[in-house]
Amino acid sequence: MLSHLSIFPVLSFGFLLTLSAWNGHAGDDKTLSYPDILDISHTPRGDHGGTGWFTDHGSWMGFTLPEESGFLNGFCGPYDIDNKFWISPSLVQIGYGEQGVFAPLKRIYYPGHLYMKSYDGKTTLTQKLRFVDRNNAVLSCSSTNPLSWQFSGKATFKGIRSEQKGNQLIFFLPHGECAAVTFGRDDIPALQPDGSYSTTRTHGKDTRENTIVISFFNDKDDMERGLARAASIQDNPVPELDREEKRWNDYISGILRPGRPELYDRIAVKSMVTLVSNWRSAKGALKHDGMCPSHATGNFAGGFWAWDTWQQAVATAQFDPELAKSQVRSMFDYQDEHGMIADCIFSNPARNNYRDTKPPLAAWAVYEIWQQDGDKSFLEEMYPKLLRYHQWWYKFRDNDKNGICEFGSTDGSEIAARWESGMDNAVRYDHISMVKNADKAWSMDQESVDLNSYLAQEYRILEKITGLLCRDFQEPERTANVHQYFFDKEHGYFFDKKLKSGDFVKVEGCEGWTPLWTEIALPEQAERVHDLISKPTKFSTYIPFPTLAFDHPDYEPNGYWRGPIWLNQVYFGISGLRKYGYIREADHYTDQVFTRLQGLTGNAPIHENYNSQTGERLKAQHFSWSSADLLFLYWEYGKDAEDVKER
Repeated sequence: MLSHLSIFPVLSFGFLLTLSAWNGHAGDDKTLSYPDILDISHTPRGDHGGTGWFTDHGSWMGFTLPEESGFLNGFCGPYDIDNKFWISPSLVQIGYGEQGVFAPLKRIYYPGHLYMKSYDGKTTLTQKLRFVDRNNAVLSCSSTNPLSWQFSGKATFKGIRSEQKGNQLIFFLPHGECAAVTFGRDDIPALQPDGSYSTTRTHGKDTRENTIVISFFNDKDDMERGLARAASIQDNPVPELDREEKRWNDYISGILRPGRPELYDRIAVKSMVTLVSNWRSAKGALKHDGMCPSHATGNFAGGFWAWDTWQQAVATAQFDPELAKSQVRSMFDYQDEHGMIADCIFSNPARNNYRDTKPPLAAWAVYEIWQQDGDKSFLEEMYPKLLRYHQWWYKFRDNDKNGICEFGSTDGSEIAARWESGMDNAVRYDHISMVKNADKAWSMDQESVDLNSYLAQEYRILEKITGLLCRDFQEPERTANVHQYFFDKEHGYFFDKKLKSGDFVKVEGCEGWTPLWTEIALPEQAERVHDLISKPTKFSTYIPFPTLAFDHPDYEPNGYWRGPIWLNQVYFGISGLRKYGYIREADHYTDQVFTRLQGLTGNAPIHENYNSQTGERLKAQHFSWSSADLLFLYWEYGKDAEDVKER
């Protein structure tokens, strides 16, 4: 049985009023307009499992709402996101005296916090959980009656060693991380040898309010620095909570646009919440904060990917420019001596992948971030790195030195070359072979239209940045003829080309509208592309713009890059049409995406890709770049071509 407890022996009336307001009574909190933004309900029944977590500030711990079946009177967790295990089913469970069995009344995931209300026949308890930094989450509790609060829990994962320091419990995890719980200064937890605990009240009176701080540290040194911070938060949580509430309200204000349907506003907020949940702070060899593709899916949880990062950073710049810059820096931390950017990087650098890079959108990302905050010092910092990366492509991925590049790999493998394209199993690569360019430099025997369209865009952006920095741009122009080189006049579409023969690879894939998004297509070319992709037998499917034309014999609606839709390619297609004046059609296609993707307007997670015929959710959930591209579609909705170009 839990013993009696009072966290705050003396609480000022003003403090109680402020904390009560934070517990759900503030009238101007925009986050409360978006209840159940995502369904992350999960009661752990073992060491592993779960399909998404509440996490913030780049923390490496997460929490879920307990299921109604298997209810626990506390938020579930923490969960170790990097190592993928539950530290506890619920490390802090709440009770009082001789209470009965608590039953759930409300369990809600709002943007930026979890909320739960429970009842035992006598008293209603309210719990709210909000992160205040990368290490610390504040659990705020209130009751309808004055209580002698009691807390209990247990670290259940094997190999955890527990230690008590006054009012703080510390849990040393088997991979080197640490978790901690900080109670009020007058509350002494009684730690048992099996890692369980219950609190003991040393003195004080019953109260209606209580606060606990739950912490997660990346290593012992981080913990030793952080425990004092946790104690300080525990002593005075209200300013921390107020700041965080303001931050989330600012986030929402930063992404929403007037005149959009309320349902679309909800999609935008869900997309932003997904991005924030995938924010991971610097850890180990990760030198800057960044965003993983999905915190809830296998290998994606613990690393940063280049192509993903460029898109995520552009979206993040709208509500947190500093976080956007950090994402870009995280990838350039591992730019090699030749200028190459790694495909992906991890807290353990042994896992970093230099077998390939990813499509070059880094200059676009940097320029779009600058558009948001006007920080010219960021341009100064990044420009030489961007230029080296641009030059790298022509030095290591242009087999015949004709100024047209190919995707490739450093180890000569086809699989890494496919990864470099970002479209791992695309039909256009079914018959490739590899050709050697130099030491650790191989190309596909195929020049790709999307790659060279991106490079053309990057060239123009680098030229703009040079002008902003008042420098002389001396990079040779290699991209002026890309729009003509890849356009098949007979077919009216853009195709890849084989290296030796120069023959078009006549596979109608999503790469064919990239020249519209990068704005290198001539108006008459754009018109021909529009006419083709607007056909229901081609790309105007139930969900528009699949990765392969619907009438292609190899089309597979669940085939990864052989038929499903990927939202970055959907965005490139819709935005490309908009840039060439097809405004009404662009909005119509956006409407189809927003209203037909399974679960998008409800509380289902945003996925990596979708079935173009049904809208069914397919691969990885809680996916970052899909969320970024939904935000791009939302922001451009209803805008004419010139407005989009100026964004």
